[in-house]
Amino acid sequence: MNKDPNNAISRRKFLDLSTKGILASSAIISGFPTILPASVFGKNAPSNRINIGAIGVGRISRGHDMPGVWKYDNAQITAVCDLDSNRVKSAQDLVNGYYTKKTGKDFKGVKGYDHYQDLLANKDIDAVLVSTPDHWHAPIVIHAVGAGKDVYMQKPASLTIAEGRMMSDAVKASGRIVQVGSQQRSAYQFRYAAELVRNGRIGKLQRVYVGLPGDPSGDEEPQMPIPKNLNYDMWLGTTPEVYYTEKRVHPNVGFDRPGWLRCEQFGAGMITGWGAHHIDSAHWAMNTEYTGPVEIWGKADFPKSGLWNVHGIFRTEALYENGVQMTVTNEIANGIRFEGTEGWIFVSRGDSAVTTSDPIAKQNAAKKLDASDPKLLTSVIGPNEIHLPESNDHHGNWLDSIVTRREPLAPAEIGHRSCSACLLHHAAMKLNRKLYWNPKTEKFKNDDEANKLLAREQRAPYAIKVAKTAKKK
Repeated sequence: MNKDPNNAISRRKFLDLSTKGILASSAIISGFPTILPASVFGKNAPSNRINIGAIGVGRISRGHDMPGVWKYDNAQITAVCDLDSNRVKSAQDLVNGYYTKKTGKDFKGVKGYDHYQDLLANKDIDAVLVSTPDHWHAPIVIHAVGAGKDVYMQKPASLTIAEGRMMSDAVKASGRIVQVGSQQRSAYQFRYAAELVRNGRIGKLQRVYVGLPGDPSGDEEPQMPIPKNLNYDMWLGTTPEVYYTEKRVHPNVGFDRPGWLRCEQFGAGMITGWGAHHIDSAHWAMNTEYTGPVEIWGKADFPKSGLWNVHGIFRTEALYENGVQMTVTNEIANGIRFEGTEGWIFVSRGDSAVTTSDPIAKQNAAKKLDASDPKLLTSVIGPNEIHLPESNDHHGNWLDSIVTRREPLAPAEIGHRSCSACLLHHAAMKLNRKLYWNPKTEKFKNDDEANKLLAREQRAPYAIKVAKTAKKK
């Protein structure tokens, strides 16, 4: 493979030109991602293959992100990276084993890295999966696009609104393809619900109710020796230095749900964990993907003690400039309910979950689609009505965008706006009063205390630095 990243970009342009007719016709016919089968490229054409590095290879990567791309013949995972050396070895074994079974030949071609910057320096790698804890999302994406890589990143887009803005701006300047893991956009029922709402099937939209799962609090946890296999200082990244205990990080053995998800140092809890999915889907239906609320208020219970300190029971409200009011809470069914002047629509994932350890797997399943009038759910979107982009596979949509250089279904700016809305709800929880937001300036109005929540002090030497971006081609 050519070692020059700019030539690698030209290779993608060559793919675009050489397959343009096939891509265009298949997109018109199916409306689904136009990932080309190996028969188009030729099974033994590695120069036409998208080489992918996986950064962060824990629960989500193993169960969702890596399988999401390795099933495509024009993409191959060639490298894995983690700050836990045991996980690097396990991921190498997992991916090598998959390709051995797929090809029928002993495969040992996956390279392991213990530092993502070293992986990004590999010019043979075209794109990366970022499946790290939340506080590492924005920094790695910024560095990845600066290194000329296309990116699939897990949501939420950032730890803070300020970091999210830096990330989205860096992506725009780089011209790279970045897909945020808001995979509900690639689920039929969420797109159909959004089209029904946008096309006025429930009349004028008035209220949106977003139900999220909950997270339990925990006990105090003792300081423990740092495992030799974990680079804990770098794992903490930009966040403050605190003592190691296993339930603050991830299981030292196995891949169960990690404890960092319940620590505010690394994320905001379910308001961003599942909120980034549902609020994104709500924005899609509301046609507010590139803006945000103008007023936010509400309250939440926070643990008084214990290691796990993200919000507990909560209810927050947001008012949008178009007059729609959104309620977000973990006191109602998981999913989204749109209420209009002429009826309502409810949409959820039903009983599906990303991983077996996901909290929703432990809850009663809700219907994927429901409505005040069953006839709404058989309504046909006419040719002259609003049709939203179609995808039946979120990772496939990303790979298709890498080939075509067309914008993916969940680009960086949309992911940033969805995450920002979640963090605004979190700010209202923390301050327990009404906040006034300007979506254009991305600042609170006349509120110094609230504006302090837009960013966090970053610990050296991990403070975010925007790398020089690769030239657009």
